[in-house]
Amino acid sequence: MMEVILRFRGEPLHLPREMKSKAIGFSILALFAQGLPASAGNAPPTNRLWWLAPAIEHAMQIHKRFPDTLFGSQTTPAAIPAFESDPDPAGLVATDQPAGATLTASNAFFQNLGANQRTCFSCHQPQNGWAISAASVQQRFYSSLGNDPLFRLIDGATCPNSTIETYAGKILSFRLLLTKGLIRVGLPLPSSLTMTGLVDPYQCSNNTTVNVGSTSIYSFYRRPLPSTNFFFQTSNPSNLFMWDGREPSLISQANDATLIHAQAPTAPTSTQQTQMVSFESGIFSAQNFSSAARSLQTQSATGGPFALSSQPFVQGGPQPSAASLPAPFNLYTSWATLTATDPVSAARESIARGEAIFNSTTAKSCGGCHNTVNNGNRDNAANPGIQKFFNTGLANASATPPSAGQGITSAALADLDISGLPVFTVTCNDGSNLQGSVYTVTDLGRAMISGVCADIGAFKAPSLRGLAARAPYFHNGSAATLLNVVNFYNDNFNLGLTSSQVQDLVNFLNTL
Repeated sequence: MMEVILRFRGEPLHLPREMKSKAIGFSILALFAQGLPASAGNAPPTNRLWWLAPAIEHAMQIHKRFPDTLFGSQTTPAAIPAFESDPDPAGLVATDQPAGATLTASNAFFQNLGANQRTCFSCHQPQNGWAISAASVQQRFYSSLGNDPLFRLIDGATCPNSTIETYAGKILSFRLLLTKGLIRVGLPLPSSLTMTGLVDPYQCSNNTTVNVGSTSIYSFYRRPLPSTNFFFQTSNPSNLFMWDGREPSLISQANDATLIHAQAPTAPTSTQQTQMVSFESGIFSAQNFSSAARSLQTQSATGGPFALSSQPFVQGGPQPSAASLPAPFNLYTSWATLTATDPVSAARESIARGEAIFNSTTAKSCGGCHNTVNNGNRDNAANPGIQKFFNTGLANASATPPSAGQGITSAALADLDISGLPVFTVTCNDGSNLQGSVYTVTDLGRAMISGVCADIGAFKAPSLRGLAARAPYFHNGSAATLLNVVNFYNDNFNLGLTSSQVQDLVNFLNTL
């Protein structure tokens, strides 16, 4: 394995480059030549990229069998300025580029490298904290009549064989993207899991019409993660990327997204890969202004992207149990002692109380999972080589918990909207103490990559900055608002938060 050393603030980012061919064409033979198992379809996942060859084959075959008939374009600015501020439902979200503005014409992040007019910018935009929101998806759909490059059969539709000849057909075909901001992810099933039941409203999993490659592909629907604040996720080289950790580096993620989501006939060059990663590793995004609390940098507060971009990577922990570590967030500590009663001061005091709740020790603390200081992603600096994934019950298909793993209460399930998601029933065959256990879930999570039954329904804890700009929430968009998010955790883990404490925590999250 070769390594590309990109530097930010003089520190190496440690981004390993997976050796991939520059001339894949519409076959995946070159991938096999680089050590990926040719029979990876249902093989035990001994290679961390065992899933990749079937996924790329699926994308290439879809391009040939179900070609897009939509040819709209997207608007790309000439430059991403050194500082950009955009309105969002809670105020203003902003992005800081310490290295200066980026000219989009000379950076592959913004270039059409594939066969369907898409770029990285299609799913990662500054007004949404470098992700997408359901509201922004709807605006793009209606303004383009559903022809924007975001709306492509490969993964924007519920299934590539969807009917999009009419406007009504487009609305139906792209309904999960429109209502929840979900992108289809096609993955092969590891041999340690046996699919014993499937309720798929789109008939897009293990469908011989759609799965035209050599391996059965199962379809899951997930939110795109933000492509910003990566400095805090690459500081520990053992951290993995994507909700299920299937990508070992940003270089591999840029490469594979181009081949799969953009359906590129060839892999991006090493120069293009480096441009993409350099850009997304050099931007810092956060809520910069609150409609209720006004400036997030006043009275010694340190909200916004400027303070974030000048902060070193630090691992934190819930307080006071992890007293040897700093609190996960310390943005609004100074507001905790405010005593004024005007509406702005009251909003700031509420935010400070919410931050204290987030940092506090409970049976299931926020800061125990989201522990990178002032960014909120999960880091395992204390356990190098280990990336932890969490099963909070979000993938469970009903209030009846599976035979093993985290359950979900009826009250917590009522906080979510999982309608429209497929339901998978699998039996564990990994030889562990979970052998024979049966799980009924809407997404298998990390287990689709690891093949480990204990990982069923487990997902990565993402960065929390810019939350207000990118609703809905969780991997499957099941929480429409941050209030739904907090209520889910309060109900599922019996946190005992009062309604005022819930609102304080929501107010805090809206300022990240």
